[in-house]
Amino acid sequence: MSSHLILHGWQNHRPAGHWQHWLAGRLTGLGHHVTYPQLPDPDAPDLDVWLAETVRHLAGLPGGTERVVVAHSAPAVLWLHAVARGAVRAGDVDRVLLVAPPSASVLAGIPEVAAFAPPPLDFALPGSVRLVAGDDDPYCPEGARTAYGEPLRVPTEIIPGAGHLDLVAGYGSWPAVLDWCLDPAAKLTARPA
Repeated sequence: MSSHLILHGWQNHRPAGHWQHWLAGRLTGLGHHVTYPQLPDPDAPDLDVWLAETVRHLAGLPGGTERVVVAHSAPAVLWLHAVARGAVRAGDVDRVLLVAPPSASVLAGIPEVAAFAPPPLDFALPGSVRLVAGDDDPYCPEGARTAYGEPLRVPTEIIPGAGHLDLVAGYGSWPAVLDWCLDPAAKLTARPA
Protein backbone atom coordinates (compact mmCIF):
# COMPACT_ATOMS: atom_id res chain seq x y z
CA MET A 1 0.00 0.00 0.00
CA SER A 2 1.04 3.59 -0.50
CA SER A 3 0.40 6.96 1.10
CA HIS A 4 -1.08 9.82 -0.92
CA LEU A 5 -1.21 13.55 -0.32
CA ILE A 6 -3.75 15.25 -2.59
CA LEU A 7 -3.54 19.03 -2.84
CA HIS A 8 -6.45 21.06 -4.21
CA GLY A 9 -6.30 24.38 -6.03
CA TRP A 10 -7.39 27.97 -5.62
CA GLN A 11 -11.11 28.40 -4.87
CA ASN A 12 -11.48 24.64 -4.50
CA HIS A 13 -13.54 23.67 -1.49
CA ARG A 14 -13.10 19.96 -2.26
CA PRO A 15 -16.50 19.43 -3.94
CA ALA A 16 -17.70 15.84 -4.00
CA GLY A 17 -17.91 15.89 -7.80
CA HIS A 18 -14.24 16.82 -8.42
CA TRP A 19 -11.80 14.13 -9.56
CA GLN A 20 -9.59 14.71 -6.53
CA HIS A 21 -12.48 13.88 -4.19
CA TRP A 22 -13.29 10.87 -6.37
CA LEU A 23 -9.60 9.79 -6.30
CA ALA A 24 -9.36 10.12 -2.51
CA GLY A 25 -12.41 7.89 -2.11
CA ARG A 26 -11.16 5.25 -4.54
CA LEU A 27 -7.68 5.08 -3.01
CA THR A 28 -9.09 4.89 0.51
CA GLY A 29 -11.45 2.13 -0.60
CA LEU A 30 -8.47 0.16 -1.89
CA GLY A 31 -6.78 0.41 1.52
CA HIS A 32 -4.27 3.18 0.80
CA HIS A 33 -3.57 5.97 3.25
CA VAL A 34 -4.95 9.24 1.87
CA THR A 35 -4.57 12.79 3.15
CA TYR A 36 -6.79 15.25 1.28
CA PRO A 37 -6.81 18.39 3.45
CA GLN A 38 -8.90 21.50 3.00
CA LEU A 39 -6.16 24.10 2.76
CA PRO A 40 -6.78 27.38 4.65
CA ASP A 41 -8.55 30.25 2.91
CA PRO A 42 -8.88 28.62 -0.54
CA ASP A 43 -10.38 31.80 -2.02
CA ALA A 44 -7.47 34.00 -0.85
CA PRO A 45 -4.58 31.61 -0.17
CA ASP A 46 -1.39 32.67 1.53
CA LEU A 47 1.65 31.06 -0.11
CA ASP A 48 3.59 30.68 3.15
CA VAL A 49 0.61 29.17 4.97
CA TRP A 50 -0.05 26.70 2.15
CA LEU A 51 3.65 25.80 2.07
CA ALA A 52 3.64 25.11 5.81
CA GLU A 53 0.48 23.01 5.48
CA THR A 54 1.94 21.03 2.59
CA VAL A 55 5.12 20.27 4.53
CA ARG A 56 3.12 19.39 7.65
CA HIS A 57 0.81 17.00 5.79
CA LEU A 58 3.69 15.43 3.89
CA ALA A 59 5.53 14.81 7.16
CA GLY A 60 2.36 13.25 8.57
CA LEU A 61 2.23 10.50 5.95
CA PRO A 62 3.07 7.12 7.46
CA GLY A 63 6.60 5.87 7.05
CA GLY A 64 7.48 2.63 5.33
CA THR A 65 5.17 3.22 2.38
CA GLU A 66 5.57 4.79 -1.02
CA ARG A 67 4.78 8.51 -0.70
CA VAL A 68 2.82 10.01 -3.58
CA VAL A 69 1.76 13.64 -4.06
CA VAL A 70 -0.95 14.71 -6.50
CA ALA A 71 -1.14 18.50 -6.86
CA HIS A 72 -3.69 20.24 -9.07
CA SER A 73 -3.45 23.81 -10.36
CA ALA A 74 -1.87 26.36 -7.99
CA PRO A 75 -0.51 23.60 -5.68
CA ALA A 76 1.45 22.20 -8.62
CA VAL A 77 3.33 25.52 -8.53
CA LEU A 78 3.21 25.49 -4.71
CA TRP A 79 5.17 22.23 -4.90
CA LEU A 80 7.84 24.00 -6.96
CA HIS A 81 8.13 26.70 -4.29
CA ALA A 82 8.48 24.02 -1.60
CA VAL A 83 11.37 22.42 -3.48
CA ALA A 84 13.03 25.73 -4.40
CA ARG A 85 12.96 26.81 -0.74
CA GLY A 86 14.35 23.49 0.48
CA ALA A 87 11.17 22.63 2.38
CA VAL A 88 10.92 19.37 0.40
CA ARG A 89 14.08 17.42 -0.32
CA ALA A 90 15.23 14.13 -1.79
CA GLY A 91 13.78 11.27 0.21
CA ASP A 92 10.67 13.18 1.30
CA VAL A 93 8.56 11.87 -1.59
CA ASP A 94 8.69 8.99 -4.06
CA ARG A 95 6.38 10.21 -6.81
CA VAL A 96 4.71 13.50 -7.71
CA LEU A 97 2.03 14.29 -10.25
CA LEU A 98 1.75 17.95 -11.20
CA VAL A 99 -1.65 18.53 -12.79
CA ALA A 100 -2.49 21.62 -14.87
CA PRO A 101 -0.11 24.15 -13.30
CA PRO A 102 -1.10 27.72 -14.17
CA SER A 103 1.53 29.81 -15.89
CA ALA A 104 3.49 32.67 -14.36
CA SER A 105 1.71 35.23 -16.52
CA VAL A 106 -1.72 34.06 -15.41
CA LEU A 107 -0.84 33.81 -11.71
CA ALA A 108 0.80 37.25 -11.72
CA GLY A 109 -2.39 38.74 -13.14
CA ILE A 110 -4.65 37.44 -10.36
CA PRO A 111 -4.07 39.33 -7.09
CA GLU A 112 -5.31 36.47 -4.85
CA VAL A 113 -2.68 34.07 -6.20
CA ALA A 114 0.02 36.38 -7.60
CA ALA A 115 2.47 35.25 -4.89
CA PHE A 116 2.21 31.71 -6.30
CA ALA A 117 3.95 32.74 -9.54
CA PRO A 118 6.71 30.16 -9.95
CA PRO A 119 10.25 30.62 -8.72
CA PRO A 120 13.11 30.32 -11.21
CA LEU A 121 12.98 26.73 -12.47
CA ASP A 122 16.68 26.03 -11.96
CA PHE A 123 16.50 23.12 -9.52
CA ALA A 124 16.00 19.36 -9.62
CA LEU A 125 12.75 17.93 -8.34
CA PRO A 126 12.88 15.12 -5.78
CA GLY A 127 11.21 11.83 -6.58
CA SER A 128 9.80 10.68 -9.86
CA VAL A 129 7.79 13.59 -11.27
CA ARG A 130 5.23 13.69 -14.08
CA LEU A 131 3.30 16.61 -15.48
CA VAL A 132 -0.10 16.38 -17.14
CA ALA A 133 -2.15 19.21 -18.64
CA GLY A 134 -4.70 20.05 -21.27
CA ASP A 135 -3.59 21.48 -24.58
CA ASP A 136 -6.19 24.22 -24.21
CA ASP A 137 -5.80 25.12 -20.54
CA PRO A 138 -6.93 28.76 -20.19
CA TYR A 139 -4.72 29.08 -17.09
CA CYS A 140 -1.57 28.14 -19.03
CA PRO A 141 -1.81 29.68 -22.50
CA GLU A 142 1.92 29.18 -23.06
CA GLY A 143 1.43 25.42 -22.73
CA ALA A 144 2.51 23.31 -19.78
CA ARG A 145 5.30 21.58 -21.69
CA THR A 146 6.87 24.94 -22.60
CA ALA A 147 6.22 26.65 -19.25
CA TYR A 148 7.16 23.75 -16.96
CA GLY A 149 7.94 20.41 -18.59
CA GLU A 150 10.97 21.48 -20.61
CA PRO A 151 12.59 23.81 -18.03
CA LEU A 152 12.16 21.19 -15.28
CA ARG A 153 13.02 18.28 -17.58
CA VAL A 154 10.05 16.21 -16.47
CA PRO A 155 7.95 13.85 -18.59
CA THR A 156 4.86 15.73 -19.77
CA GLU A 157 1.59 14.35 -21.06
CA ILE A 158 -0.72 16.71 -22.91
CA ILE A 159 -4.40 15.80 -23.22
CA PRO A 160 -6.26 17.30 -26.18
CA GLY A 161 -9.33 19.32 -25.20
CA ALA A 162 -8.90 18.71 -21.45
CA GLY A 163 -8.93 22.39 -20.41
CA HIS A 164 -7.83 22.83 -16.81
CA LEU A 165 -8.56 19.19 -15.92
CA ASP A 166 -11.39 20.28 -13.67
CA LEU A 167 -15.14 19.83 -13.38
CA VAL A 168 -15.77 22.34 -16.16
CA ALA A 169 -13.70 20.16 -18.49
CA GLY A 170 -15.57 17.01 -17.44
CA TYR A 171 -13.12 15.70 -14.87
CA GLY A 172 -15.44 14.47 -12.15
CA SER A 173 -14.04 10.96 -12.18
CA TRP A 174 -10.70 10.30 -13.81
CA PRO A 175 -9.79 6.60 -13.89
CA ALA A 176 -6.43 7.29 -15.56
CA VAL A 177 -5.15 9.22 -12.52
CA LEU A 178 -6.18 6.34 -10.25
CA ASP A 179 -4.30 3.98 -12.58
CA TRP A 180 -1.20 6.21 -12.28
CA CYS A 181 -1.46 6.26 -8.48
CA LEU A 182 -1.44 2.47 -8.54
CA ASP A 183 1.13 2.08 -11.33
CA PRO A 184 3.61 4.86 -12.21
CA ALA A 185 3.90 3.53 -15.76
CA ALA A 186 0.20 4.15 -16.49
CA LYS A 187 -0.69 6.74 -19.12
CA LEU A 188 -2.68 9.76 -17.95
CA THR A 189 -4.08 10.76 -21.31
CA ALA A 190 -7.25 8.66 -21.23
CA ARG A 191 -10.28 10.96 -20.89
CA PRO A 192 -13.00 10.22 -18.31
CA ALA A 193 -15.89 8.13 -19.62
